[in-house]
Amino acid sequence: MDILQLSIKLVIGFLLLFFLIRVIGKKLIDQITPFHFISAIVLSELLGNAVYDENIPVVSIVYTTVIWGGLLFVFEYIAQKSLLFRHFFEGQPTIVIRNGQIDFEQLNKARMNINQLQSLLRQSEIFSIREVAFALVESNGSISVLKKAQYQKTTLEDFNMPPHPVYLPVTLIKDGELIWENLEEINKESDWLKRELSSHGVRGIENVLLAEWLENDGLMVIPHQDHQLEKVK
Repeated sequence: MDILQLSIKLVIGFLLLFFLIRVIGKKLIDQITPFHFISAIVLSELLGNAVYDENIPVVSIVYTTVIWGGLLFVFEYIAQKSLLFRHFFEGQPTIVIRNGQIDFEQLNKARMNINQLQSLLRQSEIFSIREVAFALVESNGSISVLKKAQYQKTTLEDFNMPPHPVYLPVTLIKDGELIWENLEEINKESDWLKRELSSHGVRGIENVLLAEWLENDGLMVIPHQDHQLEKVK
């Protein structure tokens, strides 16, 4: 292959990738999901083959990158607007330990065995399952852990106080959409939720960015930014 042609392809490919990473790359690197992982691999294969194939012109490299990057951008935009679409492509966390007990059914759904679970816990500086109250396997394969009260950094045992139960926060509203199954899980009704939102100065579910329920601590509500601006006005 002509050195000049190869150099031009490498420079153009570098610039296109740099631009693509600037636009949507933060999620590709920081919070990679199976969808993003496959997309990144396919894009690297497309560019790698195109750069070293002398029969593929520079225009084809630009076209391939623009189309693939455009599809990624469109899917990201739709995922931001649609909770259902987001769950379908990004997945949801799986609770593999609940109230200190391993949920083997959910562990199997996550395609994990007990050795892999213990390995992930050790990476979180937890060397015994007995320390864990809740453990969730995130869609990117990482694990999030809520320890039992007596094993948390500032423990109740240090003050000779009896342990108290810990609760997992439950998301009730996300991006203006009510998650009905979570509302049923805490044995609450929509009328109760509307009254709670009203007490927080929010009129409707569609005006809520995030609403989270925690037993013994109540409801936390984060309104959409445009709703906050309306209150200021």
